[in-house]
Parts: sequence; C-alpha cells; structure tokens
Amino acid sequence: MPRSTGSRLLRQVHAAYVVAKKDAVIYYLKPPVISFGVIFPFFFYLAFAAGRDVPAGVMVPGMVAMALFFTASAVGPLVTPWERQARTWERLVTSPASLWAIIAGDIAAGLAFGALLSLVPLALGIGLAGAEVTDAASLALGILLGALAFSALGVLMAAPATDTPPQVMMLSNLVRLPLIFVSGVFVPLSAMQEWGQALAPFSPLSYSADLIRAGLGGPRYFSAGVSAMALLGFGAGFMILARMLDRASQSRSR
Repeated sequence: MPRSTGSRLLRQVHAAYVVAKKDAVIYYLKPPVISFGVIFPFFFYLAFAAGRDVPAGVMVPGMVAMALFFTASAVGPLVTPWERQARTWERLVTSPASLWAIIAGDIAAGLAFGALLSLVPLALGIGLAGAEVTDAASLALGILLGALAFSALGVLMAAPATDTPPQVMMLSNLVRLPLIFVSGVFVPLSAMQEWGQALAPFSPLSYSADLIRAGLGGPRYFSAGVSAMALLGFGAGFMILARMLDRASQSRSR
C-alpha cells in the first residue's frame, strides 16, 4: 500500500473514531438513554412471558438478544436528524472526514453501546436465573456481530433526509417490531409455524439470538458460520445503503 494511501486511510480511521466519541459523549452517555436501553427490553420481554411457564434457558437468551437489539439500534436513527436540526450535519459532511468515516463512526458508537449494555441482562441471567455460558465463542459472536448489524440498521434508518426525529422514530418502530416477532426471541424458531420459519432468515435478530442461545447452552437453528456470515452481510448491506441514501440526500440539497 503506498504511503499516501495508508496515511489517508489512517486519517479516515481517526475521523471515524472522533465521530464515534462525539456520538458517545453527546447522545449515548445520558442516564435516560442508558436506563431506557436496559429497562425497556426487560419489561417488553416480561410482558410477553407473563403467565407463561418460560424456562430460564429460553428467557435469558431472549432478554439478552432483545436488550442488544434495542440498545444498538435505538439512538442511531436519531443522531443524523438531531444534527440536521442543529445545523451541524452540514459542517460534518464538509469536514475532512469522508461519508464512509462518518457512517462507520456512527455505527461504532452504537455497536459499543449495545454490546456493553447487553452485558447487564447477561450478568443478571447468570447470577439470578442460573444461566450458564457453554460456548463463549458463539455468545461473543452473537453479541458483537449482532451489535454491528443492529447499529448499522439504526444508522440506515437515519439516512433519509429529514430533521424531524418523530418521523424517524415512526419508521424505526415500523421496521424493528416485525423483525422482533419473526426472530425466534419469544418462540424458538424450530417451534414456529412454517410462515415464521420462512421469514426468520430476513431478520438479523434471528441470527444474533440463535448464536446467543447456543452460547448459553440452547439448541442451534442455524450453524455458527451461517449466522456469523449473515450478520456481517446485514451489517455491510445496511452500511452501503446508508451511504447511498446520504449521498442522494446531499445531491438533492445542492
């Protein structure tokens, strides 16, 4: 690699780090955001499981996967609309940071936030419900690659040119809720009806939840390799689509 190309790449990596740090300080490290990320998935899952005899082997992986999904994808859809509203987005896209670096930084912030907060229900499940880690590699892949895919999904939902956060949140809920119900979080994929099993591969949460479940001693539905490649594919695809939409919105605003 030529030295000039390498130095440009390093500058963009540093720019992505700066964007991620900015997102963490301004948007993520706030008590309401952290409490929402932990409490909402917990009560959402309990609301579904109430009155049902749900074993810990099903409940704990489901709670970890739900917390990961909501936390990694919760703030990403709002970052760009907030910055457009504050008129800081224009300064960001005209800075030396490339659009790839900006998107990568936004994704990195959501990834770190989601992965770290998912450790809370995991620790509670191990300490209080007696869950046991039997495959640490599958568990780590499910959390890290799931956080990557979910954070990229959140950034993609922020890509349409709007400075109105409520519009983005409506789109976010419209996309996320169906993905939850076909993912096998509430009902194992093997026990779902045929239409559910046919739709499950289209939800990135299906693969993350399957890896987390296998990591905590549950049965697999997909192989570990298939789940890992699917999550990487979802993450890359969402990132590419986000860049395309951001480029299109930039072209229209000129």
